[in-house]
Amino acid sequence: MSDAPPVMLHCFAHAGAGVSAFHRWPAHLGDGVQPVPHLLPGRARRRREPRVTGREALLAGLLDGFCSPAGPYVLYGHSLGALVAYTLARALHEAGLPTPALLAVGACPPPDAPSPLSDACRESAERLRELLGAHDAAAGDLWQRSVLPVLRDDLLLADALRAAARRPPASGTAFRVPVLAVAGAGDPLAPPAVTAGWHRWTAGRVITRTLPGDHFFVRERPLPRLLGRACRVLRRPPARSAPATTGGHT
Repeated sequence: MSDAPPVMLHCFAHAGAGVSAFHRWPAHLGDGVQPVPHLLPGRARRRREPRVTGREALLAGLLDGFCSPAGPYVLYGHSLGALVAYTLARALHEAGLPTPALLAVGACPPPDAPSPLSDACRESAERLRELLGAHDAAAGDLWQRSVLPVLRDDLLLADALRAAARRPPASGTAFRVPVLAVAGAGDPLAPPAVTAGWHRWTAGRVITRTLPGDHFFVRERPLPRLLGRACRVLRRPPARSAPATTGGHT
């Protein structure tokens, strides 16, 4: 195995969530990859901090941690997290700071496509439960008291990030970070055909992949295995060029 340091895989979760979806990832990512889950304010151990609902407040809490990376790194965001990861990568680019070697986005329509979840950020609790299905609605009153406020603010954040992404970039140079866009085969909120639209959001290479599962395929093994393979590609030493030869006779 390469002696290179592990690739840091920075992870951002879906709306209404903490970072529990990433707890089992170390067992499935494989060698040479270290997951770094990022917990947004207003949940779990950060529950006393104000939740962020806008781009500037989000970046104020994230940018400093990416100014001097130790080596190549990857961003992965799931649903809302995909918009967080994209916003962070584009802000780093516009600030002239090191950008990720790969931006991976999952279960998220690109900013110029309709988004059933973030478009419903001001809808009723019943409508949000309907969109999410049974995954987050089963707890009834507990869901209403504990999950709904976080979810609604996260969807407001997603809506704000989508709007900000559609504004002309501050930098005159093209955003060229390569993108891996991943969809769940049975995801009604971000189907594969819609997720493929991420090719319009970078001048770099775009790869699309479809995995088994619905909107929450982040909880299954195929996603970390895919990302682990992608990260290990970044650890490979560059191929050496063959030495030049000169013609003539001896």
